[in-house]
Amino acid sequence: MIDNQEIIIAGFGGQGVLSMGQIISYSAMKEGKEVSWMPAYGPEMRGGTANCIVIVSPKKVSSPIVTMFDSAIILNQPSLEKFDSKVKPGGLLLCEESTIITPSTRKDIEILTIPAVAEAVQMGKRQIANMILLGAFLERRPIVSIANVIQALREVLPERHHHLIPLNEEALRTGQKFAETHKTNNVEQQAEVI
Repeated sequence: MIDNQEIIIAGFGGQGVLSMGQIISYSAMKEGKEVSWMPAYGPEMRGGTANCIVIVSPKKVSSPIVTMFDSAIILNQPSLEKFDSKVKPGGLLLCEESTIITPSTRKDIEILTIPAVAEAVQMGKRQIANMILLGAFLERRPIVSIANVIQALREVLPERHHHLIPLNEEALRTGQKFAETHKTNNVEQQAEVI
């Protein structure tokens, strides 16, 4: 398991960007790790830009603000353009396939493009695309366990949404399988599309 990770998650409001960061944070706290979650979003509730910085560490987090990231989970083209250069060499860039028009050309990072929206639609609920991406991320960067993610969902979701937890777990596992079966061994490989 990876101990320390500085992550940027970015996209449009309504894509589950902030909730993905919260779920990572809650799960890490359950595992006794130090956590920082810092959201930033435009005035629009949906359709505006949204991102959050998540830091997970075994030691105290000295500052919630970082400018370079170990990993980036990107859900739209504007966010890719903004944060592509902010991924540290050797880091992970995880993108949602349908929203990226011009992919990253970096050769010093691991790039994984996932058809999360298409898979979520096939599973019957577009809103779980973020959970598919989260599952893929945790397969590549296992900073928290899937079991703790599921437990965190039980604790943070209102009771009226608990019937969706099995679908969210299925989405996490789907993302894990994508990332597991499409591994890149070399960060020099420009991109890998599932």
